[in-house]
Amino acid sequence: MSQVDFQLPAGIARPRIVVAMSGGVDSSVVAALAARTGAETIGVTLQLYDHGAAVGRAGSCCAGRDIADARAVADKLGIAHYVIDRESSFRESVIDRFADDYIAGRTPIPCVRCNMGVKFTDLLGLARELGADCLATGHYVRRLIGGEGPELHRAIDPARDQSYFLFATTAAQLDFLRFPLGGLEKTEVRALAAELGLGVAGKPDSQDICFVPDGDYAGLVSRLRPEAETPGDIVDLAGRVIGRHRGITRYTVGQRRGIEIGGQSDPLYVIRIEAETRRLVVGPRSALAVASARLSDLNWIGGAIDPARPLLAKVRSLAKPTAATFDGAAVHFAAPEYGVAPGQAAVLYEGDRVLGGGWIEETEAAEPQREGAMAAA
Repeated sequence: MSQVDFQLPAGIARPRIVVAMSGGVDSSVVAALAARTGAETIGVTLQLYDHGAAVGRAGSCCAGRDIADARAVADKLGIAHYVIDRESSFRESVIDRFADDYIAGRTPIPCVRCNMGVKFTDLLGLARELGADCLATGHYVRRLIGGEGPELHRAIDPARDQSYFLFATTAAQLDFLRFPLGGLEKTEVRALAAELGLGVAGKPDSQDICFVPDGDYAGLVSRLRPEAETPGDIVDLAGRVIGRHRGITRYTVGQRRGIEIGGQSDPLYVIRIEAETRRLVVGPRSALAVASARLSDLNWIGGAIDPARPLLAKVRSLAKPTAATFDGAAVHFAAPEYGVAPGQAAVLYEGDRVLGGGWIEETEAAEPQREGAMAAA
């Protein structure tokens, strides 16, 4: 079996490692690797859904079947395993926030909120209460030791890298966290699971948004916030009404499909969402070009902020990093960036190292959206 360095403090006779076990193959392999070091290993699983309702749900995590899978892995490894109920906390801090962001016209990223809250803050506190020397997770990122301490870096496997979702990890958290899979390919992880005889070796990966396994975000928001179904006007860049929509939660900035406005010479895209008036502003793709984005709730773990420092920025999890600079308040893109929306995160890198990031509050268009621009497009 591959050996993974958990970077534990020296001089500890028998370290204690708490492993966040979601019931999937990644965290199960982390638990196996931790136990293999000889450390006292404790698995902890968060219950984020009603156990009965969640059993059998496909594409989720921290649900009924996943809890059973985590327990079975822990039993096979001979390690302690605890299930912690965080259903109420998850609903308030993640699901309700997701719905509220959508009706506010924002594009939410619940996975970041989950990592900021129940998955890191709560688990870190519990791990410390248990006297652990570290908390290990199955995230695909790397924790490397730099000149000033631990640094957060992209995973070796670019297809699995999860650094975008972990930009809010603080320096204090990073000091205690361990990510043993960041230097492995996913195929290696599954091979390790099979070698160990873990029943989850072939288990499919969970979806990004685990509590919406069917992908119907608008349906979930409508159930939680019925007022989201209120229709409104679709207007062009000059403010002229050109149609009606069935509720702003059905749209996100950059969306092309589903606008259902005919008679236009060029395709229409959602340029912005004006939640207070429930207006959907649409226009040509050129109107989506953004020059900069102002951030809020900045988390910075990259040393001094230098406005002249060339960086890379990601504004969506699947987007390619783009050249940018950061002045401490706003990201300035070297070339116009498209599909940048309030509510998303902007994550900043120097090479593979995560420097930090924040939540996009507002954007500056690359070109002024002049009145009449729609008619000329």
